[in-house]
Amino acid sequence: MEVMMQGLNVVKEYVSGELKVKAIKGINFSINKGELVVILGQSGAGKSTLLNLIGGMDYVTEGSLIVGGNDIAKYSTKELINYRRNNIGFVFQFYNLMPNLTAKENVELATELKKDALDPIEVLTSVGLKNKIDSFPSQLSGGEQQRVSIARAIAKNADIILCDEPTGALDYETGKEILALLAKQAKEFNKTVIIVTHNSALAEMADHLIRVKNGLIALDEYNENPKDIKDIEW
Repeated sequence: MEVMMQGLNVVKEYVSGELKVKAIKGINFSINKGELVVILGQSGAGKSTLLNLIGGMDYVTEGSLIVGGNDIAKYSTKELINYRRNNIGFVFQFYNLMPNLTAKENVELATELKKDALDPIEVLTSVGLKNKIDSFPSQLSGGEQQRVSIARAIAKNADIILCDEPTGALDYETGKEILALLAKQAKEFNKTVIIVTHNSALAEMADHLIRVKNGLIALDEYNENPKDIKDIEW
């Protein structure tokens, strides 16, 4: 398989006055193109910090983080902005939609600066929102808002989709629908989908499971027979 990214002795340290805290303590990992990856860990384990580093939303303190052959740990602020714009689609727990824009306009906002972006209407239709294209977020359910968020990430046509607790604000059945949409991006469109969660049940749907504990990787394993999300209970 084609390697999408590698972390080599990655360290993330936060400094507050004289206090230094290592949120990530020198980890190594490799993620392949087209994988559905679940990064699992409890609150404070370092999983969201790792996601922020992969997404170029924070700076690596030490080590290398190689994505598509480039070490983003060496990137300037401007280079990280371009990296986020061109390589990363984000799906957040609380949707992060612009309340004064329609579903279509929210997706368009993410595609305006991307030359090979997908058509917003086609993408919204593909996630089941054909009849909600002109609706504002306040007119949508939580599940529908998260579908807009996923459509926004998909429409960027980025190689990597990063998801931070994407079902955390959703009910059980809606959450399973959202996870199925994300899994489809990996299985059918060869996108690398990385889901950060504290829900250990989601480990069963992953092609690749990374368990983070106290800023270290406690487990890094592949699942030869990942389960369909509809067969997973929690």
